[in-house]
Amino acid sequence: MAYSHTNSKGTTYYLHSNGRMFFFSKEVKENALDALPAGYNVVEMKTGMLVLKKIQAEAPAAPAEETPSESAG
Repeated sequence: MAYSHTNSKGTTYYLHSNGRMFFFSKEVKENALDALPAGYNVVEMKTGMLVLKKIQAEAPAAPAEETPSESAG
């Protein structure tokens, strides 16, 4: 069964792949995917169009650098 996602307007779309390109279609076609690719999530644009976005890995918090105090002289 192809992966499906329903947008806020109530339209159901199915996820497909064409090599490294992913896209949503209203109909199940050739190359339909059964699950989301690892590292991606579905985001809905304000028009209702669905897109896949890579999940951003949180960078470890860098320690705050201390600036040496300057001596007035």
